[in-house]
Amino acid sequence: MKNILDILNNQRDCFNSQKTKDINYRLTLLNALRAEILDNEQSVIQALKKDFKKSEFETYLSEFALVISSLNLAIKNLKKWAKPKRIKSSLLTFPSKDYIYTEPYGNVLVIAPWNYPFLLAMEPFIMAISAGNTVVLKPSELTQNTSKVITKIIQNVFPENIAISIEGGVEISTELLAQKWDYIFFTGSTKVGKIVAKAAAKNLTPVVLELGGKSPCIIDDSVNLKLVARRLVWGKLLNGGQTCISADYVIVKSNIKQDLINVLKNEIIRRYGEIPKESSDYPRIINETNTKRLETLIKNENIVFGGEIHKDDCYVSPTIIDEPNLDSKIMQEEIFGPILPILTYETDTDIEKIIWNLDHPLSLYVFSNNKKFVENTIKKFSFGGGVINDLLIHFGNHRLPFGGIGGSGMGKYHGKHGFDTFSNAKPIIKRGNWYDPSFRYPPYKGKMSLLKKVFKYFG
Repeated sequence: MKNILDILNNQRDCFNSQKTKDINYRLTLLNALRAEILDNEQSVIQALKKDFKKSEFETYLSEFALVISSLNLAIKNLKKWAKPKRIKSSLLTFPSKDYIYTEPYGNVLVIAPWNYPFLLAMEPFIMAISAGNTVVLKPSELTQNTSKVITKIIQNVFPENIAISIEGGVEISTELLAQKWDYIFFTGSTKVGKIVAKAAAKNLTPVVLELGGKSPCIIDDSVNLKLVARRLVWGKLLNGGQTCISADYVIVKSNIKQDLINVLKNEIIRRYGEIPKESSDYPRIINETNTKRLETLIKNENIVFGGEIHKDDCYVSPTIIDEPNLDSKIMQEEIFGPILPILTYETDTDIEKIIWNLDHPLSLYVFSNNKKFVENTIKKFSFGGGVINDLLIHFGNHRLPFGGIGGSGMGKYHGKHGFDTFSNAKPIIKRGNWYDPSFRYPPYKGKMSLLKKVFKYFG
């Protein structure tokens, strides 16, 4: 394997040469990347099938298509995004023309997770390149098949002094984090996110942390339960529940709890059959370690549906848990699997006690036709982003910033927000020389009254 410090130094030299600041050169790279990814569509699909037993439909919907959309968006809008923006001037700086210039940070490290290994590696990578940075990408070692395809794609498009994918385990991540970067973008667990933040702090490196947490789904008694079940089962079981913005648990009005459980059972069977293990649309858990972790979470819990686990096949059936204790493991840890705890509430205070017992979630979902209840809920709780009457779909709109708050992360990306994340906004004032008022220059005697008036009316 190539020496990491040598790679970083070569990328730093390349960035200092100003090569990556050329918009047309960036567009050439992005177009070449799009062509290479399209040529490797089946390779990506097959890799994810090997890593997760994920269906072609789900792979295309939740990973491949979103990457191509991100590329198309960047290619179409890059010149507009990168153009200096004229800003209204202040009378305090008259005469002047004011602008915001965008510039790349420099040498960027992107550390990707295993749960959506293609999408969550390529989307930040695309935006970092679009902004004019050089990039070292570290794909997940847990999804070896997908990581190999990613490395091949990047290798076929980019000179190593502009972008490279470096595979490996914890030791490689540790070595990468020991270097001095201009920007770090990390997606993964809160536990590892703290390690990344600590490493970045040593060099005051700006960092985006896309983490997770326990995202609640609140359901009141004004809803159509069959519609709720359809959307909830889809959102919860997509990728086998291994989705950072998945509903981690449900808080349902107590008078409809049993009805909800019944329709959820029916919906699961309708979508995946009596034996989900035999469904070609039902993914597996990433590895045996995580399968065992999920087995531990449901031990001694009140399982009202599912609970079947085959460690040799990394299979965990869709599982519903009734009323776990708030202090239990399953309510203290992010589940990251096809297990759905059901809690109940009578009053808004009951909801508060549950959600405020945990750190800020990455997402929050509300199923309700009561507009006042919805508005009060989304204003009361702090969370990264949310959806009313559905799950996950806020991730799919590139116009919405995506990211967490508190324990669920910091920083935002997606679309133009991603370009901005990897760009330093540099304010510039171009001062006119045709007029130079003497007011700001000493001596200041007798000018205090005028100074206060200036700030009162023009400040």
